[in-house]
Amino acid sequence: MENLVFWYTWTIPYMYSMIMTNRGMQRFYEKILDIFIAIDFSGNNFKRQIPTSIGNLKGLHLLNLGSNNLTGHIPSSIGNLTQLESLDLSQNQLSGEIPLQLSRITFLAFFNVSHNHLTGPIPQGKQFTTFPNASFDGNSGLCGSPLSRACGSFEASPPTSSSSKQGSTSEFDWKFVLM
Repeated sequence: MENLVFWYTWTIPYMYSMIMTNRGMQRFYEKILDIFIAIDFSGNNFKRQIPTSIGNLKGLHLLNLGSNNLTGHIPSSIGNLTQLESLDLSQNQLSGEIPLQLSRITFLAFFNVSHNHLTGPIPQGKQFTTFPNASFDGNSGLCGSPLSRACGSFEASPPTSSSSKQGSTSEFDWKFVLM
């Protein structure tokens, strides 16, 4: 099984159907039930991106997508899973920043995004102050608490007035680079 696939069909407002394929078996659900409280799809060699529609499963308490080959960004819609107590996205190929929306999940007791390709600052506040360094291991681009690597300014400093008066050669070089 290579892909976690969700198909949604709009029939009546707020009523969806779903065909879920897991390990070669397809199962049809007439409606996405709120009773899904735990999904553990770890170690399935899933590829592609995590569907943003995962944020519609608001009854989830546990979501484990670890040890797959998922790519792309962590969907900010996971922040809608306000009942979530455990989130494991470790050992994938996820990139980008950890969405700030995840800091809205106040019941989150376990969080692991280790061994991905994540970058930028770790969200601060609420539950994120309680997670150990190991939750973020293997992401050389992450910074901020609880890691010892502080986040610096990623913006280039504007040129000072003395550097802008260095002559036309420097100005020409910049114009050439901008072309």
